Amino acid sequence: MKKDTLKSLGSKPDPSKIYPRTGDKTTVYLKNVIKNPRIIVGDFTIHHDFNDPTDFATENVLYHYPVNKDKLIIGKYSSIACGAKFIMNGANHKLASFTTYPFPVVSEDWDLKQEASEAWDNKGDIVIGNDVWIGFEALILAGVHIGDGAIIAARSLVTKDVPPFTIVGGMPARIIKKRFNDEVISLLQKLKWWDWDIEKIKANLPAICGGNLEVLKKLAAH
Repeated sequence: MKKDTLKSLGSKPDPSKIYPRTGDKTTVYLKNVIKNPRIIVGDFTIHHDFNDPTDFATENVLYHYPVNKDKLIIGKYSSIACGAKFIMNGANHKLASFTTYPFPVVSEDWDLKQEASEAWDNKGDIVIGNDVWIGFEALILAGVHIGDGAIIAARSLVTKDVPPFTIVGGMPARIIKKRFNDEVISLLQKLKWWDWDIEKIKANLPAICGGNLEVLKKLAAH
């Protein structure tokens, strides 16, 4: 059994704040700086950037054209490092065509009856789970789903779905290993601690952060 060393203080965290750390403008609670309705972020997910993390929607979410109606969905308590990029469907020129040139984009100039959305292959939304860690300058492509608790190594190119609680890395990213054995993964997926209220999370932080499996098993039994 791992010793629990993390102690919770009495104050309650504020999910509506922008900057969780006094005097630190490099880390934000991402939900509170997003104004684009097609970027959906859960409570307490953080984004770090050495420049300005409040520019996430324009600097990190690329080719996100309204005409495609695609979404970037990120769960709660996830961590997104500086330079991580999400490549949306506007980057996917059509492969079935005999040309990759996006004629529908310039249809006005060419006097064509085409919508701009016809220029790209739409692979769907990018969906990031809860408690996901996306490393420095990782690249996530359109349509990818990343499961709860997954870790994306720095500078990885993620072209395929990532299972929950799995570490991937490389270009393209491949599975490195599972973070825990199947029993623990099943337990964590059952608990879904990120959906608990703040008081319950605070009360159990020593067990969550300390990897105290015995305490988590008791919680799962109730």
